[in-house]
Amino acid sequence: MFDGFFDDIGGFDIAVVVLVVLLIVVVFRAVKQVPQGWNYTVERFGRYTKTLKPGLAMIVPFIDRVGQRLNMMEQVLDVPSQEVITRDNATCTVDGVTFFQILDAAKAAYEVSGLQNAILNITMTNIRTVMGSMDLDQLLSNRDEINTRLLHVVDAATEAWGVKVTRIEIKDINPPRDLVDSMARQMKAERDKRAAILEAEGLRQAQILRADGEKQSQILQAEGRRESALRDAEARERLAEAEAKATALVSEAVTSGNVQALNYFIADKYTQALGQFASSPNQKILMLPVEASALIGSLGGIAELAKAAFGDGAEPASLPPRRRPGQPGGTVPPLPREPGT
Repeated sequence: MFDGFFDDIGGFDIAVVVLVVLLIVVVFRAVKQVPQGWNYTVERFGRYTKTLKPGLAMIVPFIDRVGQRLNMMEQVLDVPSQEVITRDNATCTVDGVTFFQILDAAKAAYEVSGLQNAILNITMTNIRTVMGSMDLDQLLSNRDEINTRLLHVVDAATEAWGVKVTRIEIKDINPPRDLVDSMARQMKAERDKRAAILEAEGLRQAQILRADGEKQSQILQAEGRRESALRDAEARERLAEAEAKATALVSEAVTSGNVQALNYFIADKYTQALGQFASSPNQKILMLPVEASALIGSLGGIAELAKAAFGDGAEPASLPPRRRPGQPGGTVPPLPREPGT
């Protein structure tokens, strides 16, 4: 009797153990932990039902199962090197990188087979298409334009897969070696040309500035000569006015009967003329016979004219007439005497 009792107790324990194990298996099959940055798709009998977000989630055990585990973070896809023929028939080796992010886990899992391979192939195809429509010079100088066109085309193509292509960057563009050498020679020739043009432009500018300086100098010199001529003419005009005024004063003095003023005027001019002869650089020795009688005779002739100008033929009382030596009947006015003589 006790043997049957213990047999019954042993069978119960086994059943409990089996039940506990089954419960643990059910819990593990029903509870799913999704890491941050990932999404899991749930399939029921092979058909997509829902997407599990990061955290703990429950599914129906033995009926539902996890279909695809998808990384929802931004990913980098390396584009391998490939040869591209440009529009001007130049061959270049090109590589790059593509940045993409899955936005819809269900589309990324069930709309395309091999998501990364599909993105890689469509990127490589469009690189050949875009770069093949450009010349080599455009290819080397317009990388931003290439990246923008590639991003627009690839992003539009992958939108149906629930993927957002954020960036496409061309890393290297490598033309053939002989083409690189030709480009280097072309660049050197272009720089030499620019240097020659700049040097010629500098020389031209220097000559223009030099000519302008000479022109300004000549203008200033001409202005100086003109100003000097104007000043000389003004001085001569003033001198002529002074001479005219002196002559008028002398004439007025003669007209009024003052013959001594006329004598003084003629004697002063005569003395100045002698001084100019003496100071002439062409004459170091001046031999000029000067007779006082000649000077007195000339003064006498002028005095006679002054008498005629008076109208009555009478001589002034202050100038007593005297005869010129050797000429009878001729009279000359006396010269003004210096003090002490």
